Amino acid sequence: MQGNRQGQLIYVVSDSIGETAELVVRAGASQFDRFLIDVQKYPYIEDKESIDEIIASAKESKAMIVFTLVIPELNAYITQQAALHGIPAIDVMGPLMQTLQNMLQEPPTGKPGLVRRLDEEYFRKVDAIEFAVKYDDGRDPRGLLRADVVLIGVSRTSKTPLSMYLANKRLKVANVPLVPEVEPPEELFQVPPERCIGLTINPEQLNGIRTERLKALGLTAQANYANLDRIADELAYSNKIIERLGCPVIDVSKKAVEETANIILEMIRKNNLRSEKK
Repeated sequence: MQGNRQGQLIYVVSDSIGETAELVVRAGASQFDRFLIDVQKYPYIEDKESIDEIIASAKESKAMIVFTLVIPELNAYITQQAALHGIPAIDVMGPLMQTLQNMLQEPPTGKPGLVRRLDEEYFRKVDAIEFAVKYDDGRDPRGLLRADVVLIGVSRTSKTPLSMYLANKRLKVANVPLVPEVEPPEELFQVPPERCIGLTINPEQLNGIRTERLKALGLTAQANYANLDRIADELAYSNKIIERLGCPVIDVSKKAVEETANIILEMIRKNNLRSEKK
């Protein structure tokens, strides 16, 4: 019965937010369901005085300490003080860090909070991917002014694959198809030229790509979509819009998505360097 369950207090001590140690503790505690495990977190511990207070409290409360202190001095100090006062203490990261150090022949940085920064990078990537999906194929022109990069070009110039690839590099990308019968959204002409990139392609190669696309859809290859005259008209219109915008152009003919993406990333890097110098 729950009223007869024994309890155990565990202090989670970290020089960051303590999520790693807490997850380990809760995973372990789940295997002892006859006991009530109470977890108390002490995040952002950065000095010996704070450790002294935790040690005193743990001794009085008969608590166990689980810690992730990557700063070597603090790690050694809490280990020493816990042993001195007879307090059970587990260094969650220690054995792993030592093994990695031995294997890699490289000392750890000793900087707290790096996992949290990795988490932040992950969520930035997720946000960028969601952005690329939402503003793909000109669905909502309001996203153009919020994008890090806007890709424009005729159909089948790899706008969507490029958007997703760059999103995985944590860039918010929107793309707009250029079609002679459809005037581009007004927002496109408000995007700074350096943040807009025009994509062009060899007409014959585009014809081949579109023909294969039609076959995959079960349609005749004679459709206007793959007609060379139609393609020439579309590319001429696309070039006209690109010139009007004054944005850089990349010829994606015979280029893999990764190759084009790397060109775009280099353009962005150079633009950022120029902005920093101003």
